[in-house]
Amino acid sequence: MGVWVVSIATLTYFCVSSFAAKDVGLESPPFVCACEGICGEESQCNGQRCYSALELTNGRYVELKGCLPNAEQVRLTCSTPASTSQVVIECCTGDWCNSNLTATPPPDDEIEVLPYSPGTLAVVIAGPLVVLVALLTAAALLCRSLHKQRARHLHARDVERGAADGLITSNVGDSTLADLLDHSCTSGSGSGLPFLVQRTVARQITLIECVGKGRYGEVWRGQWQGENVAVKIFSSRDEKSWCRETEIYNTVLLRHENILGFIASDMTSRNSSTQLWLITHYHECGSLYDWLQRWPLEASSCLRLALSVAAGLSHLHGEIFGTHGKPAIAHRDLKSKNILVKGNGQCCIADLGLAVMHSQEWSRLDIGQNPRVGTVRFMAPEVLDETLQTDCFDAYKRADIWALGLVLWEIARRTLSNGIAEEYRVPFHDAVPSDPSFDEMKKVVCVEQQRPNIPNRWFSDPSLTALAKLMKECWYQNPSARLTALRIKKTLAKISGCLDKSKADC
Repeated sequence: MGVWVVSIATLTYFCVSSFAAKDVGLESPPFVCACEGICGEESQCNGQRCYSALELTNGRYVELKGCLPNAEQVRLTCSTPASTSQVVIECCTGDWCNSNLTATPPPDDEIEVLPYSPGTLAVVIAGPLVVLVALLTAAALLCRSLHKQRARHLHARDVERGAADGLITSNVGDSTLADLLDHSCTSGSGSGLPFLVQRTVARQITLIECVGKGRYGEVWRGQWQGENVAVKIFSSRDEKSWCRETEIYNTVLLRHENILGFIASDMTSRNSSTQLWLITHYHECGSLYDWLQRWPLEASSCLRLALSVAAGLSHLHGEIFGTHGKPAIAHRDLKSKNILVKGNGQCCIADLGLAVMHSQEWSRLDIGQNPRVGTVRFMAPEVLDETLQTDCFDAYKRADIWALGLVLWEIARRTLSNGIAEEYRVPFHDAVPSDPSFDEMKKVVCVEQQRPNIPNRWFSDPSLTALAKLMKECWYQNPSARLTALRIKKTLAKISGCLDKSKADC
């Protein structure tokens, strides 16, 4: 007789094989064996060998008896030496030879041997199952608890955002946009409305009329509780611009009188399609590009427009330090079509979909994921000849200054002096086609180093003379030689002050 130590899985396989052999009608093996503990209601089985086994369970050996139905199982089971003491098997030949046979445990194991009983087998089988069910139940309860905690956390975060901005989302219906935005500004956040309020406002807007179209999509005049709002609807292919502009507009402390007022952003379903909405203040005067084509400007109006654009760009470029500070932002697509004229004669900068951000706290440049480039006509030389230092934030600010100089030129052309003003023209209108290519602009700006023409009449007017000098300092071929937005703002403020006071020594 041989003794072997195997796992309970092996024993189960032997038992199943035994019944399988009987079920499919194979030739009956020569021996009838006692079967206890693994044959269910049967008390015997047929096999080429009988065996008696001891299985170690909870510190005690439980006795099992059965048969090995084929030669391969006999060879593997009865001829292999013992290596562990988990299950000990002793084989025998002859009918019922295992009835009074008890396998011998290893000599160094002084462990009690229990005879087989149905209760013992139930404990052996049910014990691990109970433990498994208990573990699964505990895991399910833990997942449910974590889910509830996360839901409470998200709800608390939205409530906190609403409370921090002085807003309660349930009161949106009783508020005006001015009320909501005043609370947002006075709270110090300046980042627009809380997200739950944004979605509530966005889904209560009625679109009235389309007021503009561009490569990004359309701009509509909409109404929310009787108030006009602008709804910029992005095309699905320009989702990255929508995401970036939403991210920028939600920047803390961005709100400024010369930056387009942001109200809400939402992804909504209209006409069985997904639409990307950006809701902002509505300015019926339209863009600076449109405004300049309608009528000429007085010197005071010219300086008011110019100073407000410089003030908005200076606020974008500036970093505000502190716990809830504002990163520095470069626009990257500054032009007259992306600047709106307000009812008070000032401007506000819009279209921040290409903006880049930088904070000394981050020590990195956040360029975003939008692959689209700016408008070719307003690109700085270093952008056109591809020498811009893409890893340097100041390089992007200096490119903005180039574009600002072109915007100042557009404004100055439409300013009256001695009752004369030029017709509106876009920068480089006399050097490139209406829709210039990248290479065409590169040739004019980088190779030939042309700049917009300064009319002689400007030099008969102190304000236009000062503006001409200022814009030339925005157009240096060397980016580092250009003025900063803050310096331009201060210079324009001084020019405007001189005009108001009519001081000859200014």
